Formats: sequence, structure tokens, C-alpha cells
Amino acid sequence: MVDITHKKSTLRTAIAQAVVLVSSQNTVEAIKNDEVPKGNVFSMSKAAGLLGVKKTPELLPDCHPLPIEYTDISYKITGLQITVLVTVKTNYKTGVEVEAMHGASVVALNMYDMLKPIDKGIEIQNIRLLKKTGGKSDIGE
Repeated sequence: MVDITHKKSTLRTAIAQAVVLVSSQNTVEAIKNDEVPKGNVFSMSKAAGLLGVKKTPELLPDCHPLPIEYTDISYKITGLQITVLVTVKTNYKTGVEVEAMHGASVVALNMYDMLKPIDKGIEIQNIRLLKKTGGKSDIGE
């Protein structure tokens, strides 16, 4: 791990996205109407994403354990594309970019797992950091 003992705690924010592309409008309708056999896709995937954010340092050896003070997970459906946005905030010495991207990845993987019985053509795309603030460098927007 990188030595962060000399750094000062500041408000750190990161927003990451993942895109889940389904292959049928029927899949979108099943999600909207809460008719997916494995349960409510958005609420189950949100729970998975929260765990993904919190457990990032357990799975990625160079990530520091840090206090996650806020996480938001939201969805936007455009045609056959579901955009997942994960926002993570903390007051700490290091940023939360990897936590946000890991959370977005876990949300997308959970959606894939829940939807695969009804849609064999799902793709996960474009996992990326959209914005980060705090620390030495800000990026995005």
C-alpha cells in the first residue's frame, strides 16, 4: 500500500458508471414491472452494489480500508441500455474512485445474474470514473 500517513483528510467524492445493455424490450418491461423471476432487479442490485463499495479493500490488495460515509446508486433506462451511477463520499486521506467503480461493477454483475434466465444477450459495458473531487486532483464534469 502507498503511505498516506502524511496526507490530510478532505472531502472525497467519486461518481462511476456501468452500462448494462439488454437484448430485448421484454427484459426492460420485466424490470419495470417487477416481473423478473429472481426478484426486484434494482433493489437487489443496489444492495449488492453497497456491499461491493464496502468490501473493495477486501478484494483489491492496494486499496486502503476507509470510512464510507455516503453511497448512492441510481439507474437510468434509455432504450435497451441501463446506466448505473454510483456516488461515494468520505472524509479521508485517500479517494474513493476504486470503491465507486467497484460498486458500479458489482451492480452490473448482479443485474446480469438476475436477468440471465430471461435474456441471454446481456452485455456489461463502459465501467468508468465520471467524476472525482477532493485531494490533489479533480477530474470530470
